[in-house]
Amino acid sequence: MTTITTLEVRRKQEAVPPRWTISQIAELYELPFLDLLFRAQTVHREHHEPNTVQLSSLLSIKTGGCPEDCSYCPQSARYETEVEREKLMPLDEVLEAARQAKAGGAQRFCMGAAWRSPKPHQIDAVAEMVSAVKALGLETCVTLGMLKEGQAEQLRDAGLDYYNHNLDTSPEFYGQIITTRTYQDRLDTLERVRGAGINVCCGGIVGLGESRRERAGLVAQLANMNPYPDSVPVNNLVKVEGTPLHGTPDLDPFEFIRTIAVARITMPKAVVRLSAGREAMDETMQALCFAAGANSIFYGEKLLTTGNPQYMQDRALFERLGLREAGHHGHDTAHQALNQA
Repeated sequence: MTTITTLEVRRKQEAVPPRWTISQIAELYELPFLDLLFRAQTVHREHHEPNTVQLSSLLSIKTGGCPEDCSYCPQSARYETEVEREKLMPLDEVLEAARQAKAGGAQRFCMGAAWRSPKPHQIDAVAEMVSAVKALGLETCVTLGMLKEGQAEQLRDAGLDYYNHNLDTSPEFYGQIITTRTYQDRLDTLERVRGAGINVCCGGIVGLGESRRERAGLVAQLANMNPYPDSVPVNNLVKVEGTPLHGTPDLDPFEFIRTIAVARITMPKAVVRLSAGREAMDETMQALCFAAGANSIFYGEKLLTTGNPQYMQDRALFERLGLREAGHHGHDTAHQALNQA
């Protein structure tokens, strides 16, 4: 009887072809725009309730002073931006923000801290925040940088629902954006999160100066995870003065919408979130993103350190489009549903 070693099992797993090749994803990008939207919306309706959007609120619980050199980030201590270094927010202030988010209709409360990797006492403090926010009846998500052994389990035990850790871009383009941590560092943290049984929130940023094929490479990395992320934020670069990417040419809006559609097709069951950069999008572009399969937004006045559309603008847009908050049924619009909060 032949014994199969762990190494042999791993080799067999690695020999399994990916669900999506970069070339296949690039071919999706090449489809006529309306054909791509039709395919994405068809996939979307097979796996999600139509005309519904999940609402999340994001709070920066520790802003600025990050030692990393991510070229897009105004929170890096390496760049001269208007973002000032702040200490970790006290628990009572975080809870007040969570209450306001829930009153505004948010279902998930996300907390972000500008750390390379949290220290033990910092994880203790965040775990306390997670438990307290969870007690308010909100889903919880945090993004804290790279996690060490045991930290994901501690967050899980506190009641954490989602951990966000983006890949940012494709492996091929990554070195042009970040040098202080490797792509494998990111994958290792995601593996720890998944191993602890926490839902994975993982996406990337487009408009960094990458090529279409490199955008396809990012989607391939996400779609070929086993399993692919539960939540996929797609960010459009917000060019902040003082960061190396300030002045980068704008991405064609249709290319961004194509990326939403390709993410929907390749990750059918994931929640695809329209994330950073939404403030710069007009209502028509946002509507096309929803048509392409986006079914989550960050909702509120601020997205970490960059602006986010105001509450009333979002409510008005939802009402005009006939969209409603995920979890609310019938013919209520999001405006009506949110006013019940």
